[in-house]
Amino acid sequence: MDELDRILTIEALKNAIEYGEAQLKPVMGKLMGQQPKYRSKAREIIPLLKEILKDVNKLDLETQKKKILDLDPHALDKEETEAEEKQLPELPNTKIGDKKLPVVMRLAPYPSGALHIGNARMIVLNDEYVKKYKGKLILCFDDTIGATKQMLEESPEKAKFVLPDAYDLILEGLKWLNVDYDRNNIIYKSDRVDIYKDYAEKFIQEGNAYVCTCSADEFRNKYKNRAKECPCRNISIEDHIKRWEKMLNGNYGEGDAVVRLKTGMDQKDPAVRDQVIMRISDAEHPRIGNKTRVWPLLDFSWGIDDHELGITHIIRGADLQKEGFIENFIWDLMGWSKPEIFLYGRLNFSSEFKLSKTHARVCIQNGEYDGWDDPRTWSLQSLKARGIQPESLRETLLDLGLSKSGINFSEKWLYAKNTKLIDESANRYWFVENPILLEISGLAESKYVSNPLLNPNNEDLGTREIILIADNGKAGVYISKNDIKVQMNRKGNKIRYPKMAPGYEFRLKDLFTVKIDKINLEQNKLKASFLTNEFDVSIRKIQWVPANNYIKVKVLKPDGIQTNGFAEKNVKELSIGEKIQFERYGYVKIRRLDDDIVYCYFTH
Repeated sequence: MDELDRILTIEALKNAIEYGEAQLKPVMGKLMGQQPKYRSKAREIIPLLKEILKDVNKLDLETQKKKILDLDPHALDKEETEAEEKQLPELPNTKIGDKKLPVVMRLAPYPSGALHIGNARMIVLNDEYVKKYKGKLILCFDDTIGATKQMLEESPEKAKFVLPDAYDLILEGLKWLNVDYDRNNIIYKSDRVDIYKDYAEKFIQEGNAYVCTCSADEFRNKYKNRAKECPCRNISIEDHIKRWEKMLNGNYGEGDAVVRLKTGMDQKDPAVRDQVIMRISDAEHPRIGNKTRVWPLLDFSWGIDDHELGITHIIRGADLQKEGFIENFIWDLMGWSKPEIFLYGRLNFSSEFKLSKTHARVCIQNGEYDGWDDPRTWSLQSLKARGIQPESLRETLLDLGLSKSGINFSEKWLYAKNTKLIDESANRYWFVENPILLEISGLAESKYVSNPLLNPNNEDLGTREIILIADNGKAGVYISKNDIKVQMNRKGNKIRYPKMAPGYEFRLKDLFTVKIDKINLEQNKLKASFLTNEFDVSIRKIQWVPANNYIKVKVLKPDGIQTNGFAEKNVKELSIGEKIQFERYGYVKIRRLDDDIVYCYFTH
């Protein structure tokens, strides 16, 4: 669905929902008032709008509402003035009387790969609040060891571990998202392991933690699931100190011993019964090598660091609620003041989104993906490579607010925001997907020139030139096989055209009208005769490229599907990184320019 189609559909749905039936005049008036760039094309737009109105008016009210929210989640919101920007809820404990209190928040990415769209919500919310309160945002790489050496050796494709390149990838992503963190005080947890060890030893000495030598299966099945204390829990503190020293000195292997915090084996939730806070891993760390073999678990490290770093407010996903329990337990144990914790609901992504840094890493390593900017990773690098603007992602995520309810994320929300940002500057070009040759006879001229606007939003940019050369009254162009099917590719309510057959008439856009003489799909060829130069608004218009003057194009989409086709030769003169619109196909960003092929990423 192109921009015009989308705008018309939304306005038709709004009109139908408000008045019971969508009418041509008010919808057309709304378009002309809000989008003056289309005024010169009013005659061409009316037939398209009539088809859309017919489809919209067939729908019941609930279906109309669902359809419009799929296209624009805020289409039914009451209109706001530009000054009335959406505001996040206020944070508590930011001032006493008129005195402002410091706001210190943190980002805690695990460097196993590039940040992806699923991580971005946490980042944007924290950054936005810090900017709002003129506070400080601390970047803390949560680079504890991850998988054990045994797991890395047995199942490397499933193991979670620190990827050396991920540190820079994360910094790149934060820069692209315009995140203002404290660049003079970047924290690495791998540098703070001795701090966690000191606290763990303190807890053991004070009887608040113990070294457990039960296997994970034994502890889970015999004790945790039955709410019973394991024998390790009640041996003397002196013996636990000896066990602790054995953990540090290498006398225990991976999985032979862990440190457990005495949260209580009678806790209602089995997941937090005497939780592990330190464990052994012999895996080498990319930053500190084998400096230590005893590592903290996530929730324990944050129970310490949120106090030590002076964090005042924490925003994170509801899936990390368990970590909040352990942190609160530690803060109570130590008598520390507590940061304010806010949980937001889960963002649910469709099956098209494979949001796993581990999965992406494996696909990159085996050559299935081109790198972290491959659109299938949905990383911030990939969004940038596709032509998604950081402002559109920020706005989309901020619109979701801090809702505790789960939200089914639709990429259409992001695309709608991004369209508004790039449409004005994206120049237009013709692209023929799935091409088929159309041989035209009966041409009186030896040369035909089409001069479509480079950008309808800015006529001052002028036109581009597409030349069709005829020889002995004949010329060839490529059109899309999609255009000779019974229906156009509009999901849901489809615009239907008569099936192409001998005698069928259509206009090559900005050129002339032809009539089909013969169709031979086995040879991937059509034959047609020149009919007239006269423009007829009722005649269907089809995009084309000259058969003797085109460039091959490959477009990679986020679902991994690659579209092959031909584009007008002008595309060859573009620059890498340029964002354009292939008319009636979508926005793309130029990725690579070879002598005979232009490679693009699909934007939307």
